[in-house]
Amino acid sequence: MPARTLFDKIWDRHIVAEREGGQTLLYVDRHLCHDGSFNGFRQLRAAGRAVRRPGQTFATPDHYVPTDGTRPDAVAEPHAREILGEIGGNCADFGVTLFPWGDRRQGIVHVVGPEQGITLPGITLVCGDSHTSTHGALGCISFGIGASEVALVLATQCIWQRRPKTMRITLGGTLAGGVTAKDLMIAIIHRIGADGGAGHAIEYAGQAVRALSVEARLTLCNMTIEAGSRFGLVAPDDSTFEYISGRPFAPQGQHWDRALALWKGLPSDGDAAFDRELAIDAGDVGPMVTWGNSPALAEPVTGRIPDPDREPDADIRREMIEALEYMDLRPGTPMTDIRVDRVFIGSCTNSRIEDLRAAAAVLRGRRAMVPILVSPGSGLVRAQAEAEGLDRIFAAAGAEWRRPGCSMCVGMNGDRLAPGERCASTSNRNFRGRQGPGSRTHLVSPAMAAAAGVEGRFADVRRMGSG
Repeated sequence: MPARTLFDKIWDRHIVAEREGGQTLLYVDRHLCHDGSFNGFRQLRAAGRAVRRPGQTFATPDHYVPTDGTRPDAVAEPHAREILGEIGGNCADFGVTLFPWGDRRQGIVHVVGPEQGITLPGITLVCGDSHTSTHGALGCISFGIGASEVALVLATQCIWQRRPKTMRITLGGTLAGGVTAKDLMIAIIHRIGADGGAGHAIEYAGQAVRALSVEARLTLCNMTIEAGSRFGLVAPDDSTFEYISGRPFAPQGQHWDRALALWKGLPSDGDAAFDRELAIDAGDVGPMVTWGNSPALAEPVTGRIPDPDREPDADIRREMIEALEYMDLRPGTPMTDIRVDRVFIGSCTNSRIEDLRAAAAVLRGRRAMVPILVSPGSGLVRAQAEAEGLDRIFAAAGAEWRRPGCSMCVGMNGDRLAPGERCASTSNRNFRGRQGPGSRTHLVSPAMAAAAGVEGRFADVRRMGSG
């Protein structure tokens, strides 16, 4: 057979049918739902349909769930309370596995999937959330879908899609100390633009990627959607297999041996051709801070706010001018002169145990100058953090230790910024009003967020030493 990419190998195995116009009907191996998937279940009920493969469908509340300990049935906002109340009934009526509020397994859907072994190499996985690209870090095709598509997958276990082109981003070299996968991804988006991966499935490869932990790879693939691509992938390797082994919904016994044999044949063939190639030296990347309303508008923490007058592209120049006005920033300002009002550590990008450890390492022995909210990605992450004493480090620094959920990333669950407040956030989007009306969001890594909390402004974490 001709040489094929990782993406092509998985896609080809899941083709059910093809039709004129380039549309492919794909079989879906696993479907993740959250509280925001209620519309799909409503459509299913209206049509009198059942869930086609309930054993392959999993759900957990995350978007609307409060992180302050309030029970979902006691949420003050009527619409949110109604939505949170539906997920239990939907899962019970349709036979779908649910990790409910109060269960140690409940959490952000993109944390729960890999954590439970639901996400596996070689599968197709969908969810009604754009950051479903996260799961590709384990070597699968995963992508976000809309409400009507959620209903379609629930009813048929298939979905119509147009095959994208392929792109490989090779990250060579070695990440410097204090530089993380979050910094690396922001640097990639800064280089290729917020639409640089549009129409392509992006495979991340190279020495720097192989050296990343699986949790760091999840961060990398999570923000692929911010680069304009719906698909981010990393070829599975020994680190992947070790991460998956023994997880509740992963193959066991002889099924594990058969799966492992298949997974080892998934990486792109050595002579496979990609439609686009890009090479970046990871050693050139430093801690990054976004300053505008797109992840592409970013600079190293050692840099300054750029001057729009020096930007030759008229559209980008206009975007920069509007972002500076909204963010209340001035060209030429050193990044380290930008003060912050709050810090958020959490989201499907950076709420896993490694992220919390990195933030705690900076906060240990220090006191925050501004409020810090820490929301772990799942109940299991929360329990592990508490077993390691990370919650006590956060508390000693003055940070607020919350329950799992999307929290301040989406601003629809009670956790939000006040108008005009500036936040150092480990989330994935810095759009206008993302964390509340009039909010100003700067994307950073967990260590950089913690450093900003200690200094009250953006600081180069590499110069702070250990806490």
